[in-house]
Formats: sequence, structure tokens, C-alpha cells
Amino acid sequence: MKLLWLNLLSCNGNVHSFLNYPNIENFLKNFTFIYHPTLDTSYSLKDIVSKDIACDVLLIDGTLEDGHTKADVDIKKIINKYGQKVKKIITVGTCASFGGIFLNDETTKYGLHFRQKLEHNRYEQFKEKTINISGCPIHPEILVNTLYSIKKEYHLKLDQYLRPKEFFATTIHNGCTRNEYFEYKIDNHKFGNLEGCMFYEHGCQGPYTNGSCNKILWNEVNSKTRVGHPCMGCTEPTFPKENLFETKTNMGIPQYLPLGVPKRAYLSLAGVAKAFTIERFHTKING
Repeated sequence: MKLLWLNLLSCNGNVHSFLNYPNIENFLKNFTFIYHPTLDTSYSLKDIVSKDIACDVLLIDGTLEDGHTKADVDIKKIINKYGQKVKKIITVGTCASFGGIFLNDETTKYGLHFRQKLEHNRYEQFKEKTINISGCPIHPEILVNTLYSIKKEYHLKLDQYLRPKEFFATTIHNGCTRNEYFEYKIDNHKFGNLEGCMFYEHGCQGPYTNGSCNKILWNEVNSKTRVGHPCMGCTEPTFPKENLFETKTNMGIPQYLPLGVPKRAYLSLAGVAKAFTIERFHTKING
């Protein structure tokens, strides 16, 4: 299967993340890049924009911007050219999916089909063949598994933002090793603590961020929340949010509740949880 990785406005974080995929050598035996911004390929970027080269999947990495060119050719022409030919288009990361960190008050920067949560019609003709894989950076396992699914012609069910439900149907909170602390409202009072929950004091986005970071570990080893760093919600359309490490509260109640949890139910559960004193938790937190 032939892949074209088109790098736009980006920090190259997705490229580096992909190159850290543990089984990349085996992956490259099953897939061929006709062009990649860092790997050696048979064609140059100039070849890509000037010639008609066979391709199966177009990978778009980075925020799209009106007037942006690659090898002196407008990106719209490049995307339209290959978008018509390929079986699938994959947006690699949150910038390509939703606009990401490069968004500002202007509307000239955007993701392929979304500008944050809002859809636009610039590339509407390719929506049926697009798969969004958000993340800042992208999780290499998710990208690779999605490509294998395309190669084997599996049908991938997508959510409202065109993300594969297999990887984005649950939240980062699902699988978090700190869930018991969350249930009993026991805070982690400083970064790096291996005990306590970071939702109440450090703005952890895990309970309302769709992704698999605590189920498919990074480098097969770890995740942010496991090492005492709050989830930053990098797979969501609204990333990055302001006051990233702050939990906004109203009279002690988090302004934004976990996905699907009604306010009344949350208050009832919180009241019950606060009534308990779990000795083994407090011993760990307070030493």
C-alpha cells in the first residue's frame, strides 16, 4: 500500500511520534511512502506536486491554511489532486483534524473538515473517505492500526468527528490508574505524585477527553496520568484550552462535569464519597 505524507503547518511532533513506533521496520515492509518529510523516498516533494504518482492513502499532517504552498504549488491543488485518487485520507493529529494550536481569530486556518467543533465545506467532497486521528502528538499505535485496517479493508465505525470509535469511543479516564482517587475525591496536590486524582486541582481533562492513552500505553510503557501529569485533552476539537492546569469550579463544583454525568447525580455521588475516609488512601497521600 502506497502512502503520501503531506506535511503542512506543524511542529513535526507527529512525525517524531510516528518514528518512535516500536515496530516501524516491520511496518515499512508492508507499506511504502511515495513521499515522507523525513524518511528517504523514491520521489521528492517536487515530483509529488508536478507528476501524477500512484497513491492509496493521503496522510495530512498539520493545520491547513489558505494560500499555503508546497514546492510553489497551492495545497488546495495538491489535496484535490490526490484526494480524488486515494482510497482514504487520514488527518494526522489535532492540527489537521481541527486546526489545533495554530488557530487564531482569523478563519484562514482550519482542519481538513472542522475548525474546532464547526464543520466547513472546503473539502466536503472528500468527507466520505476521511478518517480523523486526533492527538498532539498522534499516538503511533492508533495511526498504524488504522492503516492496517484500511489495507485489510475492515470497516471502521467513526464518531461525529470522523475518528475511529475503536480508539475514541471511551475517555482517557477509562483505564486511568487513579480512578479510585477520583471516586473518593482525593486530590493529588502536586505534579509528579504517584497517588491522588488530578481532576479536582490540576485541570485534568481525562473525564471528558476521548482517546486510548491509558489503554494503549505510549512506548508500551506509560501515559501522562500514570506519571502524575494531568491529561491536556489534546485529542479534542477545543485543544488547547486556556488555563490548562486549572480546574474551574463554582461553589466547589467543577464547572465541567465528566461526559454523560448529570449534575444532580454528580452532587449525590460526591456527597456520599466525601463521607468516607479511606485510610489506605490518606496514608499514601499524606505519608
